Amino acid sequence: MTLTPLAICVIAAFGVAYLTYGRVLGRFFRLDDATVTPAHLQKDGVDFAPTPPGMLAAQHFSAITAAGPVIGPITAGLMFGWLPALLWIVIGCIFIGAVHDFSALVASVRHKARSVAEVMKEHTSGRAFYVFLLFIWLSLMYVMVAFTDLTAKQFIAKDIGAGVASSSGMYLLLAFVVGVAFRKGMRTLPATLVFIPVLFAIVWFGQKLPLVAPGSASNPHKFWEVAILVYCGIASVVPLWALLQPRGFLGGWFLYVTIGAGLLGVLVGSFFFDDGFSVTYPAFVGWGSGTKFLFPFLFVTIACGACSGFHGIVCSGTTSKQIDREGHARPVGYGSMLGEGVVAFISLATVMILAPEAKGDPTAIYANGVANFLRIFRIEPRLAVAFGSLAIATFIFDTLDVCTRLGRQICCELFGLKGRTGLVVGTVVTLAVPAYFLLTATTDAWKTYWLVFGTSNQLLAGLTLLGVTVWLIRSGRPSWFVGIPMAFLIVTTMSSLVLFMRDAVAGAATAQARQAGVAAAVLFVLAVWLVVEAVVALRRALGTPRAASATPA
Repeated sequence: MTLTPLAICVIAAFGVAYLTYGRVLGRFFRLDDATVTPAHLQKDGVDFAPTPPGMLAAQHFSAITAAGPVIGPITAGLMFGWLPALLWIVIGCIFIGAVHDFSALVASVRHKARSVAEVMKEHTSGRAFYVFLLFIWLSLMYVMVAFTDLTAKQFIAKDIGAGVASSSGMYLLLAFVVGVAFRKGMRTLPATLVFIPVLFAIVWFGQKLPLVAPGSASNPHKFWEVAILVYCGIASVVPLWALLQPRGFLGGWFLYVTIGAGLLGVLVGSFFFDDGFSVTYPAFVGWGSGTKFLFPFLFVTIACGACSGFHGIVCSGTTSKQIDREGHARPVGYGSMLGEGVVAFISLATVMILAPEAKGDPTAIYANGVANFLRIFRIEPRLAVAFGSLAIATFIFDTLDVCTRLGRQICCELFGLKGRTGLVVGTVVTLAVPAYFLLTATTDAWKTYWLVFGTSNQLLAGLTLLGVTVWLIRSGRPSWFVGIPMAFLIVTTMSSLVLFMRDAVAGAATAQARQAGVAAAVLFVLAVWLVVEAVVALRRALGTPRAASATPA
């Protein structure tokens, strides 16, 4: 069997879901284009600005789609086989992930474009607000641990690693140059014509000018981890125009070109080549991989590819401030998550075409898979692999930039830090946690902390849906369509946390397993706290006559 019929079925399933279930959700929320959105009510041209749905959907899609839907599907596909992973990607996206994003976006718009934490605060308690912020902050830490470790491994990979490190450095430098150009008044079209060819040229230049860790570095892997964290610290404090925004502009091109190449590969690659596009990896490997069982670990391994709590932060942090009409929440919220499902399927496809005995890091598998898809364009294999490696590196940089900045902002909020002191202290504290886990790790940190990240990310989505459920119930509205996904996510992730805690106290537990167990225990306590706050708020609300709310339902 080739990838083509599977790709057609996946895309068709997502298309039907958008046209049917997406509309059903819109009716449940009673979306009304006549309602004035916060983008108009609070319009300032900076944060609040009505944006056409097509442009906003592209911006939102770039913000939510990074390395998550790449690493998770590949890892789960290797562990359990491609069929369970594919089923979770499709079903999870349609009925859980896209529902979460859509709901978080609508809830924020209906609450004056406030964050999901503030929505939780309004409908539960002030304590829940701070507990939720702490939960988000800890979740961001595990994202940084996993992604920093994976990027550092790319930079020391055999043959092309030093070239990818060089290209990554050039990419970040180019982002700064683009930021200065935009600052000086350069428009988007000229910038695209000038800088995008340079962007793709650095893939070639990087391999010609490889960058290796200094000879004094006894452990190149650790050197690159520290270097990446230093970059994250710089990216967290410099103005948005200097790095974050232009890097997003450049990274978006990498994202769309990579997706385009992947789609062409899975759809028509088999018509051009007799090998490399047939499904050879087993559909089902088994119910368990070591101490990790299909339930719950399949569902938390494929985090962003099926559902992501991080998306709720994006929905309520920036996107809700730009919704022109309420009806646009469906293409932007529901539709963009389905698009991420396509990205996850492309990533899984790089596993499906592997030989049964093939193994390796997800980044290497993805890079080689993308290189295989690029054969359609007759690109030299070594250069194609370098392109795939730099693509995943840029996706990771997208995530690390945002996580560090958000972590610093949340840290300042939690501890009341302000001004330049708050800027520095918040950044240092945010980087200290992943630095400790990375520098004390004796084996691949990402293998341990990816599952912790996936669990916290999915639990964050469940807790966001918990807040939306409380809001809908208090408003006298149907809530089952968010309540059922919420219950599934909370049960699944809490089960995962319990298993992490069990492994931490096992007789042969490693230091990393014990650290993961402590992290799981903290997340478990915070999640239980939030659930209790929500139950108390609901009992209080349902026990008294419902007053007219100033917040539209």
